[in-house]
Amino acid sequence: MKFITEEYLRALYKKEPFSVYELDQGERFTPGARQYLSDKGIKMWDDASCKNNKIPIVKQSEALPKENKNLNKKICFKLKSIEALFLVTSSEIIKEDIILAQSIINLEKRISNIRNFIEGKSTIEKPCHKECTGINSENFCEDIDDCFEITEFHMQLEKSNEILKLNALRCAIREIEPIVFEVYGENDNVGNQIIKNINSIINSLSQMICLTIGGGKCQRKA
Repeated sequence: MKFITEEYLRALYKKEPFSVYELDQGERFTPGARQYLSDKGIKMWDDASCKNNKIPIVKQSEALPKENKNLNKKICFKLKSIEALFLVTSSEIIKEDIILAQSIINLEKRISNIRNFIEGKSTIEKPCHKECTGINSENFCEDIDDCFEITEFHMQLEKSNEILKLNALRCAIREIEPIVFEVYGENDNVGNQIIKNINSIINSLSQMICLTIGGGKCQRKA
């Protein structure tokens, strides 16, 4: 039997904040650890609480009609395909721009988090944003359209390969939104959380495209 202590959780939270802690088989919380998680508002998953404390999205999924459950699977399969596309794209440009490749991998992890949230395996992470001329904390999670259209003109630029690949990723992730609306509707809280995270990824890609074209300068209002 392994006991999870308050000191261990404090160190873990300081290193990287979390909103859910799930015990592995053979682990138990000490009273101090349980109180620490309760004070922090962190959900606890153990043998006793798991039966009555599921992640909300799991309950939502169980309540969906059969046809919506099938559409839910469609979202997850599509997201998994997009995750693979992001990884392939990152591997293709890593020799040209290792920093850009790592940024693409970071976005792939966010897509994976969305899929795990839909499948009831985790909570959804709060998007982090970088402000630029046209994107800020107020609109980062909104649908603000592309900064500009990518056309054959961009094929002539020095970094055309990276630009076109980033645009392909942005187009792929946009296909998720109508499926989410089809499953959850436009006024559902869970669906809106997913859409906001999807929008944040799209806007991150738009920023990456701008910087790749402009060499570090936002092009949205140029």
